[in-house]
Amino acid sequence: MTYIELLQKLISIPSLSKEEHETAELIHTFFKNKDIPTHRKGNNVWVKSKNWDDAKPTILLNSHHDTVKPAKGYTRNPFEPTIENGILYGLGSNDAGGSLVALMATFIHFYKKETPFNLVMAATAEEEISGKNGIASVLDDLGKLDLGIIGEPTQMRMAIAEKGLMVVDGYAKGQSGHAAREEGVNALYIALEDIQWIKNYNWAKVSDVLGQTKSTVTQIKAGTQHNVVPDNCHFVIDVRTNEHYSNETAFNILQKNTKSELKARSFRLNSSGISLEHPIVKKGLSMNLPYYGSPTLSDQALINGIPTIKIGCGKSERSHTADEFILVSEIENGIEIYIKLLEGLVF
Repeated sequence: MTYIELLQKLISIPSLSKEEHETAELIHTFFKNKDIPTHRKGNNVWVKSKNWDDAKPTILLNSHHDTVKPAKGYTRNPFEPTIENGILYGLGSNDAGGSLVALMATFIHFYKKETPFNLVMAATAEEEISGKNGIASVLDDLGKLDLGIIGEPTQMRMAIAEKGLMVVDGYAKGQSGHAAREEGVNALYIALEDIQWIKNYNWAKVSDVLGQTKSTVTQIKAGTQHNVVPDNCHFVIDVRTNEHYSNETAFNILQKNTKSELKARSFRLNSSGISLEHPIVKKGLSMNLPYYGSPTLSDQALINGIPTIKIGCGKSERSHTADEFILVSEIENGIEIYIKLLEGLVF
């Protein structure tokens, strides 16, 4: 089975987040058929270099095999992987199946070779929901890691930093009354004052790579009927933090300056990245690979304490869209670049 055929098989098996059992089994079997010992925990599968040496640094190759639900507007069967004019269509082809199979090919290329590093390849679950049963659940099992390469569609550009994500629920409290009289305290107006402040707030610390931290109110709900002053208003804030603000710091700034009660759903998805001076970034620059800061979240956010770089096949703009696709040539090129990036790497 070629890597393109493997990707087609993965696409043909529905693997929504938390429902990746069959694709995990397929990946497990793929490695097993190549006589590579596999490890599995839940729907996460990983393999390690044949000539493992605890004295060497370890590089994690990681991408995910779960997908979002098919977007509305599909004109094709999202689970029917067809190739037309060098274009492979199907749900998960771009995000992140192309990068996944390219990293698997890269791992197998180096599997028996003597290298100055160990490799561990992890195909993980629940990335699309930042789930607790994905990469976060197996980090301890993978052992000490010194570098992570995260496969996501970046057009093989190096994302050397990634914004963090925090979702915050805001609750404005008022007092109900009749809308025809001067009664009550309108919770919606309280929320609107807070929302106006959030809209206008200028986050002072700007990142050279990621730009400014961004907070956006994306949902609001209040009221039960037209003639009742609402006593409660709920709104949701999407916060994207750069490396100058931890999620907890950003939350405290928001709460200090708003009247509504704020509750963060989680603080764990902080900004992450790698130094321009890291050997793998320098190697990429010597290969004329461009770098940038990514506004979108990946499992990079859950791999704490080690430098990580996000790089992979395809284009981010195709992810989660109807009739998702990736070019076969992008996968082939991705394998070549991954291999060249690791060849002779010392750090």
